[in-house]
Amino acid sequence: MLKQNKNNIMGKTKRSTDDMINDAIAQQNDWQENRREYTRGFLKSLNMFARPSNKKQAVAVADGDAVACERHGVLRAYWFPILCAMLVIFIAVWAMFIRGVTQPRVIVVPTVPEPVVQKVNEITVPTFDIVRIEKDGDIVIAGRWLPHQNISIVVNNKIVATERTDYAGEFVYTSAHAWTPGNYTIALLGTEPEIKSSDKVFVYVSDAGVENSVSLLMTKEGSTLLQAPAMLRDGDLAVSKIDYLDTGRIVVSGDGLPRLRVSLALNGEYMGFARVSDHRHFGLGADVGELESGKEYELAVRMHDGDGRTIGTVMHKFVMPEMTGDDDTYYTVRRGDCLWIIARNFLRRGVLFSVIAERNAISNPDLIYPKQLLQIPTSGKH
Repeated sequence: MLKQNKNNIMGKTKRSTDDMINDAIAQQNDWQENRREYTRGFLKSLNMFARPSNKKQAVAVADGDAVACERHGVLRAYWFPILCAMLVIFIAVWAMFIRGVTQPRVIVVPTVPEPVVQKVNEITVPTFDIVRIEKDGDIVIAGRWLPHQNISIVVNNKIVATERTDYAGEFVYTSAHAWTPGNYTIALLGTEPEIKSSDKVFVYVSDAGVENSVSLLMTKEGSTLLQAPAMLRDGDLAVSKIDYLDTGRIVVSGDGLPRLRVSLALNGEYMGFARVSDHRHFGLGADVGELESGKEYELAVRMHDGDGRTIGTVMHKFVMPEMTGDDDTYYTVRRGDCLWIIARNFLRRGVLFSVIAERNAISNPDLIYPKQLLQIPTSGKH
């Protein structure tokens, strides 16, 4: 009994599956038939432009009116493509001619700035850019001159090297060995044409090393410090003598680093400045007025770098003694001194150097010697 029921269930399942398959095939056949009918209709709609539209036209062709009928049939058969072609031609003509006349074409061109031509100042003489003293004592010199030209390095009026400028007119020179301590004056000499630099550079190479060395650019407008001493040692700034004259003028003599500036202040009041000579000596005179005997004063001598910063100071406190009434004072000439500077310091004006020369029986004022003792008349009666 159970076996019979099982066969009945399987039989029903099989018949049900066959029905589903048949239905699917029937639906597919219907879809394909509909697709064919749709394609036939679409092709008929396209063929209507390529065949005669009625039997009357076919009879006319058969009767012999071939030329007129053919022309008429072509127009009727292909009216739609001809219309489209004419429309395209009309649009093209309108765009090219009619629209171009009524609305002129405007082309926007971005504004291009005018080229800026930078005028380069003509280099008339060789110039310095850098003069630097290295730690090992070598000297580095950089500057500019005409492009692709030879330029000579002149040290103490002697050519020591010749370099070649590049396309930009720049050159660099590095010494082959360390420079010995001392003073040097450097100039540049350009060739073709031969022109010497108007500026010079003074270099002081200290025996204490680069930290105490100085590089100074000297021009017609003044001097500019290229390399200042990084540190000072004992003796780089020293005051050797202070003279106070009954004219109310004080003169300070001492030593400093070559070509640097020293200033004088009394009790904090600035009195003036002077330059240290190439031989490290300076003399500085200033009017301080009448100083009271027995009163304490503070004198400050400062040394400055190229930017005006103080790099060394000597403070000297003293009690003003009583004046002796002596009209004259004495000064020992040092290397690098001249009567003009001595007269300016002691007598206020350098043009009074002749007074000192006359008092000391000096026939040639331009000829004085180191350690020569000069008598300076300070009474004011010259």
